[in-house]
Amino acid sequence: MKLGPELVQQIRDKARELLTSEAVDCVIGYGRATDGVTARPLFVYEPEKVNDLIFDETCTHNLVGYLVNRKGKKTGIVVKPCDSRAINVLLNEGQISRDDVSIIGVVCDGVVETGWNRVGEAKQARCQYCHQHTPVVYDFLIGEPREESPPSAEDYAAVAEMEAKSPEEREAFWAEQFDRCCRCYACRQVCPGCYCTECFVDKLDPMWVGIRIAPEENRIWHTIRAYHLAGRCSGCNECERVCPVNIPLSLLNRKLAKDVEGLFGFQAGLDDKEMQPLGAFDKDEKLGIGE
Repeated sequence: MKLGPELVQQIRDKARELLTSEAVDCVIGYGRATDGVTARPLFVYEPEKVNDLIFDETCTHNLVGYLVNRKGKKTGIVVKPCDSRAINVLLNEGQISRDDVSIIGVVCDGVVETGWNRVGEAKQARCQYCHQHTPVVYDFLIGEPREESPPSAEDYAAVAEMEAKSPEEREAFWAEQFDRCCRCYACRQVCPGCYCTECFVDKLDPMWVGIRIAPEENRIWHTIRAYHLAGRCSGCNECERVCPVNIPLSLLNRKLAKDVEGLFGFQAGLDDKEMQPLGAFDKDEKLGIGE
């Protein structure tokens, strides 16, 4: 998915307009990486630098997490549809102010697998089941809006395959995955939903989980983090992309997304006003489970 030169120019023109008018003091977008073929996050502070902005099928990064570190600062940002859902999550949770953010939304047909100095042809896994081609929130749209198709059971085929396994098989599978974890926390650092100033895993009093890189601690870390993202994960899959040992974290996140959608009819980030189901407690709420 490579935007034509005229659409990329629209991104640059809008960024220049925002910076020149001082509506923002920074535009966060994509620039060409040092390998010359892939993309990297780019922070543009001067109108003269907007021509460094690009957008193509290698623009995989979710830039929304950077907004949390710019609270109170006027910021422009380039977002894909899945990224825009993360913006709604942060707006709903009061982590950013809508008045501070100017959103340049880009209609997206998916991004491809990339590596250093390498651009693949296959779309990333998340893009193969994504039905959101037009950003759900934006101030300026690049590209023509698309008619979105509804989700289907096939979108959760990998989750259903895992659910079909016996409890013992699932336990063995995840034990093997989590035992490889080196606790680098790259998944946490890249996730726009992991914005706590002190993560539970870093607390010493009380200590929720030990600091050892050991099977028991690893399993607790990944399980609790997945539950923290239940009803909040926008499906950008950045956690899985940056994992140095290739743990299929999206399988966990999508399992919980499937359950939240099935129980509550809720998908994260489609609206910035609707509270995610696990964000509030109602003692009279009935789920129809064991009742």
